[in-house]
Amino acid sequence: MACACQSKSKWLTLGVLLSAAAACAMLVGNVPAESSHAIRWNTGDNNVADVRTVSLSETDTASRRHADSLSQAFRDAAAMVMPSVVTIRSLPGDVTRTSDQSTQQQIPEELRNSPFFKRFFEEAPNGGLRSPQPRGKSGMGSGVIVDSSGIILTNNHVVDGAGKLIVKLHDGREFQAVEWKTDAQTDIAVVQIDAGESLPAAMIGDSDRMLVGDWVLAVGAPFGLNESVTTGIVSAKSRGIGITAREDFIQTDAAINPGNSGGPLVNLDGQVIGINTAISTTSGGYQGIGFAVPINLARWISDELVDHGSVRRAFLGVGIQPVTNVLSEQFGLGAVKGAVVTEVREGTPARKAGLLPGDVIVRFADREIRTPRDLQGAVERASLKESHDIVVIRDGREITLKTGVASMPGEESVSATEAPASTTGENSRFSDLGLEVSTLTSEQAERLNMNGVSGVLITDVRSNSPADRAGLQQGLVVVRVGRTEVTTVAEFGKALDAVAEHDDVLLLVRSGSSSRFVVISR
Repeated sequence: MACACQSKSKWLTLGVLLSAAAACAMLVGNVPAESSHAIRWNTGDNNVADVRTVSLSETDTASRRHADSLSQAFRDAAAMVMPSVVTIRSLPGDVTRTSDQSTQQQIPEELRNSPFFKRFFEEAPNGGLRSPQPRGKSGMGSGVIVDSSGIILTNNHVVDGAGKLIVKLHDGREFQAVEWKTDAQTDIAVVQIDAGESLPAAMIGDSDRMLVGDWVLAVGAPFGLNESVTTGIVSAKSRGIGITAREDFIQTDAAINPGNSGGPLVNLDGQVIGINTAISTTSGGYQGIGFAVPINLARWISDELVDHGSVRRAFLGVGIQPVTNVLSEQFGLGAVKGAVVTEVREGTPARKAGLLPGDVIVRFADREIRTPRDLQGAVERASLKESHDIVVIRDGREITLKTGVASMPGEESVSATEAPASTTGENSRFSDLGLEVSTLTSEQAERLNMNGVSGVLITDVRSNSPADRAGLQQGLVVVRVGRTEVTTVAEFGKALDAVAEHDDVLLLVRSGSSSRFVVISR
């Protein structure tokens, strides 16, 4: 007789479950208290007469073989990378061994105080992030050996602020790191240990070849559980989430948690294609969204750190901004793509190449440029010794220029000053736009950190006007109307008169050392 015991309640106590089980056993029949028969385990090798057998169809068998092959692929990939995965324990001390600013300073304040974005092992109460210097207690992360001499790739935030690092290998041996170097802008670090022998180095893949939907494995020590492996897929590529200065993250749904930081993201060939770095979470744990630094970027960063002690980045000498739907129409683009040049600095490779404000860069060397982040990544890793093709859209036409790149002298600061300035000088109102402007004087330019800049200073913006809705503010300086440079109020008015009465107005505005295009819809 079949047994179907079911409770109306969602939850059952242990006593209820045991009583239900006993009742089911009574319906089936009593088992003798004493029996001389041993348990006959059904392993498939014996033919037990009282066990119903189910035969699989050819389709079911093929499906099982397919599932088994996928399981075997996971097993093979894990077996290949596991000997190279290490656990890194950071201990407090008086010595700070970072070569850059702390990662804490790289996180915007609005994210630093939000529980939504959290680093894997720098979790703190109330959704905040602990300052990494100094540490009051030890922290733990993961890493992967990338060179048999003992060079380990991990995250900057795993080692930042540590007095010493203890690295535990796959075979259980532990070594104290002899040196580590970091790049806070990408959250990558390299750690060197001396094991006195050759160590198993992981195979390195090509993150550019990974596609959305590809299977990946995340390996590391979540919550201190060494050598854990989880699986998922590549959910997206080229993600920017605002936690480091240089971002091009691979997004994955492979389960990663605190302690996975610095561990490898691996493809089914057992090759490392990323370094696990961050998670998006409201609970502090896994919620299906994790981020890894692509190995192609991490590899370049680690080579720079090992060879030169710091990261040498190249630059063009342009200010850029994203292309929006409105800007794409203004610049005659067929799609929302590229990076708009807002400024070309004197004496830079961009100036020598002939780039102009208003150019939309859509390709650099052999890389398609969809966002400013694409351009930044391509340029920074470009060879300093070669010239590169740069394709731009100018006045609706595609043209190709030749450009070199120069070594970046340092991070250029961008002022966010937008404070009201003195309105002395020639003033004029443009009521249809809701703007009042004056010719920018040298004294005003100096106060606004714009020495040498010419243009018209926005002295007032009428509330709920077209200019206000476009985001213009008092203290900004207009340097161009369309492609026309303006240095006085008269030139500003003349350039506006050249725009058809009901057409949108494209302005290039400046704040401090940064520029951006703004479209006023009339």
